[in-house]
Amino acid sequence: MKKVRITAVRQTVYEDLMAQYENPIEHACDVSIGQSWISVDGLRPDGFCPSAWDSVRPFVESLARGEGNFYDGWMKNPMSAMISCNDGFRPVSFLIEALKK
Repeated sequence: MKKVRITAVRQTVYEDLMAQYENPIEHACDVSIGQSWISVDGLRPDGFCPSAWDSVRPFVESLARGEGNFYDGWMKNPMSAMISCNDGFRPVSFLIEALKK
């Protein structure tokens, strides 16, 4: 199986939705933009958010198996995907890439 790199590339924060719908919380997300993790054998990397893993896992597992070309040519690099986590208030976009080695 291939190793897969997961890199946080952007986070959007919807303050208006948080004010309207979310109960106040002190700490919601530990991800920093530019932070990356390596998945080995399609498994969740240590320290990677379990909730975000639910969103990226199918793509990581597929890339780890050497599959790709999601949605018939969606990405310029067919062995990659851009997937956001499932936090509707502060989603993080992750670039997921199969590593050559």
